[in-house]
Amino acid sequence: MRILIAALILLLSLPAAAQDLDALFEKGMTAAQEAAVEIDEDRRDELLDEAIAAFREMLVADPNLVRVRLELARAFYLKGEDSLARRHFEAVLAGGVPPEVAANIRAFLVEIRARRRWSIHGGFALAPDTNIGAGSDDRVITIFGLPFERDADELTSSGVGLVLWGGGEYQYPTGPRTRLRAGANVSRRDHSGSQFDEASVAVHLGPRALIDPRTEASVLLTARQNWAGTVKDHHALGGRIEAGHRVSRSVTVNGRVSLEDRHYRTRTGLDGSAGDISLSGAWVVSPTVRLDLSAGYGRERPGSERNRHERYRVGAGVSVALPAGFTVSGGGEYRWTNFEPGWFPHVEDDGARKDETWSARASVYNRGLTLMGFSPELGVVHEVRNTNAQLYDYERTSGELRFVRQF
Repeated sequence: MRILIAALILLLSLPAAAQDLDALFEKGMTAAQEAAVEIDEDRRDELLDEAIAAFREMLVADPNLVRVRLELARAFYLKGEDSLARRHFEAVLAGGVPPEVAANIRAFLVEIRARRRWSIHGGFALAPDTNIGAGSDDRVITIFGLPFERDADELTSSGVGLVLWGGGEYQYPTGPRTRLRAGANVSRRDHSGSQFDEASVAVHLGPRALIDPRTEASVLLTARQNWAGTVKDHHALGGRIEAGHRVSRSVTVNGRVSLEDRHYRTRTGLDGSAGDISLSGAWVVSPTVRLDLSAGYGRERPGSERNRHERYRVGAGVSVALPAGFTVSGGGEYRWTNFEPGWFPHVEDDGARKDETWSARASVYNRGLTLMGFSPELGVVHEVRNTNAQLYDYERTSGELRFVRQF
């Protein structure tokens, strides 16, 4: 936790951009115009980096500069940084630009979607947690009216973990509007001496169709291997359907349906199918404000009847870019899960277990503090589960000091 506090002090102490904005804009435009006609690729990238740095510094000082954001998006597009270009183009569309400008931006977005080939992501975070295993801190369970005390090693534990993640994908063109997607993702979470260490490797393969300028869909085969500590825990095979649609200038919706068959190394009672349906939407309210909404439904049917359940979730979040380089985000989620009966002694009448879980999150980072385009982001999540099953309620607060790609 001391690491997170020190990071927050550093973020709050950063000064705003000091250079004259007019001079920075002239510098950025000159570099971008020279890059547009430069033949040498290395020199072209240097000029684009110079333009990006100038426009970026202006937006750190004032994120409401729509024209500057548009030029930054174009510079990223010319450099092939399509994810960043798309994000800024979408923000510009929410800024009330003239129809002809909006039409040009939509053409850029269509081209970005069509030319996508490689995508790579990765990062790491320090993650303090007051309840690593999300366990109950109740010391006593009541069975037939008699109290029984739990062993000390079953109680909650806290610590600081290290989280690593990464992955990539390649899309091979198979036609004017079709691609073949192949990708992999890896993740690892470690706590010193903890039984809650975990890791996973997942791969996917399948076609992607660009249905129209606003709509796309993918059908993927998936495979995943999970480890508990250094021991294989379970693997899963399945499939996933993904779809996305741009509703308007500033609103996009995405949907996902997945189904997989899981097999556990030792806990064979958990073998079985697991399905999930999710829907999310993003509304770029203005160039500096973004609202996200999500909802989902999941169902698992393992061999162990009492672990069969259905779960539901709804969530919302907002992100705001402020002057002086700060971006703050916040949100929350509500989840409820209904299990089959058979939960004695946790449910005294051997009835069904029912959980309700609330979580709230907040984060802050400064766009002016970057290293190779990455900014340290400080985040905190508080989560509470209420349940009718003894020893399954919990409360936890976790944090993350992670590095996020900016501009």
